Amino acid sequence: MPAQFLLNITIALLWTLLMDEDAFYLSTFLTGYLIGIGILFFMHRFFGTKFYMLRVYSTIKLVFIFTSELAQSSLLIMKQILSPTLKIRPGIFTYEHNMNGPYELTTLALLLTLTPGSVVMEVSPDGKTFYIHAMDVEESRDTILKSIKVFEKAIMEVTRG
Repeated sequence: MPAQFLLNITIALLWTLLMDEDAFYLSTFLTGYLIGIGILFFMHRFFGTKFYMLRVYSTIKLVFIFTSELAQSSLLIMKQILSPTLKIRPGIFTYEHNMNGPYELTTLALLLTLTPGSVVMEVSPDGKTFYIHAMDVEESRDTILKSIKVFEKAIMEVTRG
């Protein structure tokens, strides 16, 4: 992926230089970058890796998924906090994940911790089980598990391509 990106930047710079303009224009560079994307799309099979823009797309998709989950869980937490009587039952549950490697594991744990109402308290010594504290185990456990599955899928798209 880094080689494809650097090659794309090189194509954009060459395009800018070959246009023989008086100054550096961002629009000319962006045009060269887009042309480079097209060239690399047709040539990516010669690199032996997947087209790098697919990983960029997956990363952007992960950011949007996280933002959506953050908004949904924030609304749920606000509803619980603003209710006249506090009817929550905090608790801890375990979850065995499918992540491989420290980057995937850390990313999943951070995304869960940043989502309101849940905190990854500990990871088992073998690294395969999360101990998750939920603000309301009875009501939000299924929502948290659904979020974890969505996060896992999106993280694997980014890291494993």
